[in-house]
Amino acid sequence: MAKYVKTGQKVPTSGQYRPVGSKTEVTFVEGNRVPPTANGTTKFILVDKTKHK
Repeated sequence: MAKYVKTGQKVPTSGQYRPVGSKTEVTFVEGNRVPPTANGTTKFILVDKTKHK
């Protein structure tokens, strides 16, 4: 099941997220809000969950 977040929402899981329709990735930290983007509201998909030891 894919995890999506939109700008302004709290990040449910720390990790690498990719904007839908893009090839770039950004790191979001759990509990922080997704920052605004220049393109307005953007949807991000979790690509790689942060691994904790």
